[in-house]
Amino acid sequence: MEIAIIADDTKKELLTEFCIAYRGILGKHTICATSTTGKYIADATGLEIERVMAGSQGGAEQIAQRIAYNEIDLLIFFRGTRMNREVSEVENDLLRLCDTYTVPVATNIATAEILVMALERGDLDWRKLINPERGK
Repeated sequence: MEIAIIADDTKKELLTEFCIAYRGILGKHTICATSTTGKYIADATGLEIERVMAGSQGGAEQIAQRIAYNEIDLLIFFRGTRMNREVSEVENDLLRLCDTYTVPVATNIATAEILVMALERGDLDWRKLINPERGK
């Protein structure tokens, strides 16, 4: 499966800890992440991570394009949670695209854990039906 990972600056440490805890499962899949998030995770876990541009330089948009082209099977997107924080258009686009293309998405650690455990059990194998070429 193709997993995309994005984290707000305030959530990078939490996401890295999550990836350390689940590196055994995540390591069985292909992972891409925005540049800084990918570096944090790769350095802490040893996982091989394809790094796209930094979020501030268009990395989230690159991941959004991959979702639109059905190249992502799961999105882990730890968003910022500060009060009065304006939700960006890119965030809305990512979530809308996940809804449009039936891509499971986790925006917090609880949902991420559920999805990663489902991934391990094979509960997300239905994604291979959507794009059988990648399922081989």
